[in-house]
Amino acid sequence: MKPESRKTSHRVFFESAARMAAIPAQSVHLVVTSPPYPMIAMWDEIFTRLAPGAGKALGCADGWKAFEEMHRVLDPVWDEVVRILVPGGLACINIGDATRTLGGIFRLYPNHVRILEVFQRRGLSVLPTILWRKQTNAPNKFMGSGMLPAGAYVTLEHEYILILRKGPPRRFTTPAEKQVRRESAFFWEERNAWFSDIWFDLKGARQKLPPGESRMRSGAFPLELAHRLVCMNSVQGDTVVDPFLGTGTTLLAAMATARNSIGYEFSPEFAPLIGAQAAEIREVANALIAQRLETHVAFVAAHTARKGPPKHTSRHYGFPVVTRQEIELCLHPLAAVEASTENFFVVHYGAHPQAAAVEAIPPVSVKKGRARTLPGFA
Repeated sequence: MKPESRKTSHRVFFESAARMAAIPAQSVHLVVTSPPYPMIAMWDEIFTRLAPGAGKALGCADGWKAFEEMHRVLDPVWDEVVRILVPGGLACINIGDATRTLGGIFRLYPNHVRILEVFQRRGLSVLPTILWRKQTNAPNKFMGSGMLPAGAYVTLEHEYILILRKGPPRRFTTPAEKQVRRESAFFWEERNAWFSDIWFDLKGARQKLPPGESRMRSGAFPLELAHRLVCMNSVQGDTVVDPFLGTGTTLLAAMATARNSIGYEFSPEFAPLIGAQAAEIREVANALIAQRLETHVAFVAAHTARKGPPKHTSRHYGFPVVTRQEIELCLHPLAAVEASTENFFVVHYGAHPQAAAVEAIPPVSVKKGRARTLPGFA
């Protein structure tokens, strides 16, 4: 991203994502989203309004029929995801399975399997899946017959992050493309944590929505999760889309990482909250950048104590890095967020922080390896 063009745009459409007409085909690099979960009771109202057959099936205790009817509401959105992705583009879909008792029968409804089948039929490659273990359940929670065997059920305490790719891996061929990719690198220790197939260090974020809001959820994915997925699967200046935007977490993650974004959201009631959070993202994003730098400096201190200093040096920050691929890593702080028109935002970025910013990190944090607690959106 050139200094003279260091800004990104972010647009929200309050309409169904079943037809994302504003987005040209093969123009999006990454999709990050979490749809309503079929067969979770809190979503019944929306699904039965859009698919009356689902409500009838629930009334008849036909769980599998209701399950299929609900997923048919989501299928047109997945068709649009396939259409808008560039060759090599990626989709990351956070989805949980459902458990439910209908007609006296308790069973699992595997939402992640149904969605994977849809994308496989449409030609996308299924990549290794991440299990997000949500730290939201009490340790003594149990289901079924309690302590008596042959009737107790394990408690679902994880969700899936499905990762799918359209066609072969994305290629970066021009000098400019390769340079942006190098600047979008992540730290070696971040790579080791982020690319594990089990995430247990991220808690679900409680959404504060207007009273009576039918889409009130207590386990939406947090900013850190969206931020991580955006950093892992796109480069600065890319376009990220969320067809189920909700309170705008994916949009905020794109702002924080110098990506462009587009969001579709069916409920216009979210507009004031999205706008309020966009107005606050500068402070939150810059704190996140500072935390990443601080954590890396702490890692370097520990690495040096155990094995000696890493062999390479960051070109922009002056501190050691483990691999050559990290040398040109550059995190752009947010300078301003401008609400240009209704539901449209432009983010301006300042020059990257120099080594002096790293030297300003409190020594006690580096010595003990502690990361600051980020302000966030709850």
